[in-house]
Amino acid sequence: MSSAKQVSPKKRETPHRSSAGKGRTLVTGGAGFIGSHLAAHLAIRGDDVVVLDNFSTGHRENLDGIPVQLVEGDIRDFSCLAEVMQGVDTVYHQAALCSVARSVEDPIATHTVNATGTLNIFEAARRAGVRRVVFASSSSVYGDSETLPKHELMPTAPLSPYAISKLMGEHYGDLYWRLFGLETVALRYFNVFGPRQDPQSEYAAVIPRFLQRILDHSAITIFGDGSQTRDFTYVANVVQANIAAANSPQAPGQVFNIACGCRWSLLELVERLEAVARRKADIEFHQRRAGDILHSLASINKARELLGYSPSVDFAEGISETVDWFIHSNANALASHRGSKPAALSPRHRP
Repeated sequence: MSSAKQVSPKKRETPHRSSAGKGRTLVTGGAGFIGSHLAAHLAIRGDDVVVLDNFSTGHRENLDGIPVQLVEGDIRDFSCLAEVMQGVDTVYHQAALCSVARSVEDPIATHTVNATGTLNIFEAARRAGVRRVVFASSSSVYGDSETLPKHELMPTAPLSPYAISKLMGEHYGDLYWRLFGLETVALRYFNVFGPRQDPQSEYAAVIPRFLQRILDHSAITIFGDGSQTRDFTYVANVVQANIAAANSPQAPGQVFNIACGCRWSLLELVERLEAVARRKADIEFHQRRAGDILHSLASINKARELLGYSPSVDFAEGISETVDWFIHSNANALASHRGSKPAALSPRHRP
């Protein structure tokens, strides 16, 4: 049974300050993949956590067993944000439409959620006296520059509405820091993966999509020839970076790459998934999609120096953890369908 307590924004009790002197912590998109991992970490360490999610891509079951206050609401609804921000000390803004392909199909929806929604977050936070907003940006802002590794001082060159929407969020964050003194920190995520990532969506990220296809004995679709490379980043590293960004005195007004500093091709990814899952994959190659970039590799020197960030989980370990979780998840889904008792999940995957 879930420990998340759902409260209507209109019936939400007056926020209070914690005994430690800190206000509440708000995680937008907290029922999503990254947001739920972040909410779990914060709740386990004793924070008073509020999760705001409209469940367009998040899932309530991602919060099962996590002691948070759940508010169903939308970052496009300013009145909802104004209410949920009261008493909040730190905002971790993860809510977004996170797909290049989706943004090409529907640029307006992507802009409204990612750009206007992020502006709403900053303005509501400013009015409520929030101390700091740490928000999710994206490596897609770099575009397809041949310069590797990508570093924060290089020019941005977004290739999709999604990338532009994330870059606009960065510009608004910088403006609110310089103009209003609201502490804002942008984290450029590089291809995050891990447990609880949804493989079912048409716009699912590559690792859960590939892995689910392998487990289902279905063909994997690769857009391009598979030589394109990515700096895959396990979700625990991203949680670690968010916590550091919320506390570092050097972080406000800054943008940081959050990655592992290593790159793997999609074909190498498939080989690793095959080895860990102990199953062979069938691959179908299709034409490269508009807006996709060829190569991605991050310099994480700035995050190391100013945040003390150092990825604690490497690619190989992250893949093993993720495959293990997906196998248990599939077994539990099958057991539930048959009316059997679900298999126990190893302690490392529990919130």
